[in-house]
Amino acid sequence: MLKYFNISRLKESFVREELIFILDMIISVGASIILILGGELVMPQVFQSFNVVLTYLLASIVASFAFFLLLKTYKIIIRHLGVKDIIPFALASIFKGILLLLVFIVGYGYNNWYLFVSVIDFLITFFLLLGIRIAMILVYNTLVQKRSEEFKRQRVLVYGTADKSVAVIKRLQTSPHYRIVGFIERSDRHAKMLLDQHPVFNFDDDKTLRRIISEYSIDSILFSKDTDAQHESDGLIEFCINNKVKTLIVPEVDEVVEGQALLRPRAIKVEDLLGRKEIQISLNEIKAYFSDKVVMVTGAAGSIGSELVRQLATFGVAKIVLYDNAETPMHNLRLELEDKYKNLSFVPIIGDVRQKPRLDYAFRTHRPQVVFHAAAYKHVPLMEENPCEAVLVNVYGTRNVADKCLEYCVDRMVMISTDKAVNPTNIMGCTKRLAEIYVQSLGLAIENGQIEGKTIFVTTRFGNVLGSNGSVIPRFRDQIAKGGPVTVTHKDITRYFMTIPEACRLVMEAATMSSGNQIFVFDMGEPIKIDQLARRMISLAGFIPDKDIKIKYSGLRPGEKLYEEVLANDENTIPSFHNRIRIAKVREYNYDFSQKVVSRLEDLARKVEIPEVISIMKEIVPEYHSEVY
Repeated sequence: MLKYFNISRLKESFVREELIFILDMIISVGASIILILGGELVMPQVFQSFNVVLTYLLASIVASFAFFLLLKTYKIIIRHLGVKDIIPFALASIFKGILLLLVFIVGYGYNNWYLFVSVIDFLITFFLLLGIRIAMILVYNTLVQKRSEEFKRQRVLVYGTADKSVAVIKRLQTSPHYRIVGFIERSDRHAKMLLDQHPVFNFDDDKTLRRIISEYSIDSILFSKDTDAQHESDGLIEFCINNKVKTLIVPEVDEVVEGQALLRPRAIKVEDLLGRKEIQISLNEIKAYFSDKVVMVTGAAGSIGSELVRQLATFGVAKIVLYDNAETPMHNLRLELEDKYKNLSFVPIIGDVRQKPRLDYAFRTHRPQVVFHAAAYKHVPLMEENPCEAVLVNVYGTRNVADKCLEYCVDRMVMISTDKAVNPTNIMGCTKRLAEIYVQSLGLAIENGQIEGKTIFVTTRFGNVLGSNGSVIPRFRDQIAKGGPVTVTHKDITRYFMTIPEACRLVMEAATMSSGNQIFVFDMGEPIKIDQLARRMISLAGFIPDKDIKIKYSGLRPGEKLYEEVLANDENTIPSFHNRIRIAKVREYNYDFSQKVVSRLEDLARKVEIPEVISIMKEIVPEYHSEVY
């Protein structure tokens, strides 16, 4: 009802002078009538005859008309009534009382009762005039506030009629931000039906959609599941983008913090449209494995490391040791954990994986049982320009962490690797492959009894993660916010993508289920063209690609591939315990050999002997082919 209430008409009615004048006359004469009716009971000697009553009423009408007209009280805008505006009403009421007294005296002689009646008439008239105005202002403000609140609430249609869609309506029915108008779906099985007292609208073309949205003043379409959004990526969502209708989505399980769902829907992001079928994992087994354990995460303040920490925080771990050399990100992570996970025991340690004494302190002091090694240099162009630093962090640093795991009898070490380690064409990918070689050879040496130890070493490989530090999506988002241009390296470049929470869940699964010394490869789905990704992000932001926001092709950077390797297929992997996780078939290396190689690389890297470093890398990883070195 309020949605269609016209406030502008209400404002006009408040300022129309004729209506205000008539209203004041009714109030003033009404005050006199009230006094007559009451006076017949308490002071019958005043209104003892019809002539007195008639004279009194006529005098009230004349006095009210004259003084309201003279003092122009009808010109005072009610909703802007101030203290100074009270004076004309007080004067009109006083003059009316004085005129009534004079009429009594002239017609019937002076009487104290006539003076009393005149004073009471003044008081009733004044307070009624003022009271009615205050009441009108309160009513007006209430209506305006409700109307304003209604305008702020987005009128929403919920996509689909599944149980989750109905649950969304129940959740948002008292929301100050959204007003659910009904459901919308392509199927006509619920045509002209009410679902939870809300109508179900059906559409099969843009014309029908346009009519529904226009007729019911729809502001937004709300998706309850990301799979629905992905299904309508080129349909309903494309229509909404082109017709300036907002698209919203209910946060998924990934966006639940300490069991508390993020109740308020958010705008659909490109990440929501790139997902694949939800990967099922053994969550109960994972929780049982990590419960009451001390877990250490290197690179804890990074994209992957921090998400691992967030997920571990919900598993009932005894303590999490956060190890990272980035001070500000570590500080921010600490504040987040203190705010969201108040019962979590965690220790932030500023340290570098290249520093053995600092690593030793962390292991010696906190005795972790499980270590996730996510610390790494990962930006391809930077590592092409700084190969020795890539070796020291990604290879030597990994050896330090693995050796400390062995020394302090850690149950399990999980190394986070990359798809770029497969047939590497860049320094970063090759250093990660060398790190894999060392970790796997150490695990095999333990398994074969060459060296004593109990640590199980697990390596996980996956491609780009959506939203990670330095990935294309945050960069594109920043460029769009600045008005462009959006820079794409090549029109045909493709990449595999996975969400950070999804990748971390698979890492947890691999860590829990692995028997050791395996390199697990995650199914990354279908490759995505970066050019199309950029265009979709521009459209979702409400702009037209190449018109509002330009796309600029900058060319491939040093070490970049046009197409990433297919990570998981029958030729390079074998099945595992999970249909979305496979085991890489790789050449195995002797531990003594890999140890000597890493030591030699470390020595050369510290001396910044770049040609010698590259030569050894190509010798050990023969599949490494670089256009730069």
